[in-house]
Amino acid sequence: MPVSAADPQKTPRAVEGRAPDVFRIGGWVPMRQYAESEEVDFAIVGTGAGGGTLACKLAEGGFSVVGFDAGAYWRPLEDFASDETEQSKLYWTDDRIVDGENPLQLGGNNCGKAVGGSTVHFAMVSLRFRPEWFKSRSVMGYGLDWPLDWREMWKYYAEAEEALKIAGPVTYPWGPKRPRYPYRAHEMNAAAHALAKGCEAMGIGWTETPLATVSAPRGLSSPCMYRGFCVVGCSTNAKQSALTTWIPRALKAGAEIRDLSMVGRVEVDASGKATGVHYLREGAWRFQRAKNVVVAGYAIETPRLLLNSANPQFPNGLANSSGLVGKYLMTQSNQAVWGLSKDEVRSYKGPPSLALTEHWNYDDKKDFFGGYAYMSQGPLPAMWAKTQMSSRQLWGAELVRSMQDYNHVVGLKMVGEMLPQERNQVVLTGEKDQYGLPVPKVTYSWCDNDKAMIRHALGFMRQAMEAIDAHDIFDQDDDTNHLYGTARMGDDPRSSVVNADCRSWDIPNLWICDGSVFPTTGGVNPSLTIQAIACRTGDRIKAMARRGEL
Repeated sequence: MPVSAADPQKTPRAVEGRAPDVFRIGGWVPMRQYAESEEVDFAIVGTGAGGGTLACKLAEGGFSVVGFDAGAYWRPLEDFASDETEQSKLYWTDDRIVDGENPLQLGGNNCGKAVGGSTVHFAMVSLRFRPEWFKSRSVMGYGLDWPLDWREMWKYYAEAEEALKIAGPVTYPWGPKRPRYPYRAHEMNAAAHALAKGCEAMGIGWTETPLATVSAPRGLSSPCMYRGFCVVGCSTNAKQSALTTWIPRALKAGAEIRDLSMVGRVEVDASGKATGVHYLREGAWRFQRAKNVVVAGYAIETPRLLLNSANPQFPNGLANSSGLVGKYLMTQSNQAVWGLSKDEVRSYKGPPSLALTEHWNYDDKKDFFGGYAYMSQGPLPAMWAKTQMSSRQLWGAELVRSMQDYNHVVGLKMVGEMLPQERNQVVLTGEKDQYGLPVPKVTYSWCDNDKAMIRHALGFMRQAMEAIDAHDIFDQDDDTNHLYGTARMGDDPRSSVVNADCRSWDIPNLWICDGSVFPTTGGVNPSLTIQAIACRTGDRIKAMARRGEL
């Protein structure tokens, strides 16, 4: 059976008779290819914010690297369309079972299936954690402490911001002072000005959103053209995703990327070490030998692979002596308040979130633990129609009439910190998918603290909308987005899956490097933190190699 429904002739890996081409600044160049019988230093499963970044760091450190991705290696300038339906090819829409009191909506808002992972269609919001969140249990009284120090992470945030050429304000108003962003902030659209006006009316601060899309030319990347199709794949290469930044650097340093390659199992030998990965490509299962294996499939596919790799030596799955693989799944609340402005807004003109406030991430005078940011919004037409149907139950003629106000829509949307709960989890089921692999079941329920945060955010955002004289205001109260947890890091192998270096406690040459290692979520988008963790992990691995500890 075919590995992907994507047209293989559209991907560099599928060109016959010559080595596949890969994009890097300066043009298209041949990609290094490793033999499956060759034992590479690192096989990396997943090429998104974690795997793609780590592939770059390791390849540039002199290691031989093969990155695997179940999705296609798209060329944005050739393969991306200004069409929401067509671009659903970037999403992970394979069968998954959801349950719990608040079942998650899985797909484009939290799952990617392409080389570059979810960064190919993310909204590009690039924010640092509040320093106290790294020690939220000991400093703030909730959640769990990370085994990382914020001062060290600040160094790696800066590395990631420089690699992505983040466009942001000259001075960021929250958290410790930092150097200015590499590129100037983008001009704000009318939706962003509405957020700013509401914040000022409510007496809180706001700023331009730091974004991973360039505001001036960078190599072959043109500056953002404000077309608004960011969350369905940027067709101009202005977006600085893993696909256009880290992966080209990895390839230039000698890494190989194998697209349309679904990894189903990590092999472990009698000594308890990983020896490589089994993957399905071009209709056949294959095996790549490797000295080290990195799992970077994100918070659902990472535990699915580890659990499916169970064997007599590790009957409960790999890296699972703590019993926590698949446990403590987290997401972030993504509720919104929408309304209409008497003025024309055309909020889809430009990236979806051009202004934000982190006030409630840093103000601790609230009746719940954690925090949230909220941002201006610019929904595309199909997305807006779905919001009308789900949140207002509009259909038929009513929906058509509502869509006629599309150019006047203004909205505020939160990214809120939901707390870790053991009952929220990913497990395997007896059902099989198109690869013959067990379909995962994803269970999620909100706790009382989650509900209190959502009430607070919806109430505050509604007041901000009323303060700018918006009308026909309504709440979108059931949405979630980014995923975290299921293989969390820690200082104790009894209560975590990996250590601070993303190294498995149980299998010394098995690593996990993606959002699944987060012990808590924080109230900001995760991509920058995932990339910072991957940068740190790459440096730590290189240091271990120098000391002979790999």
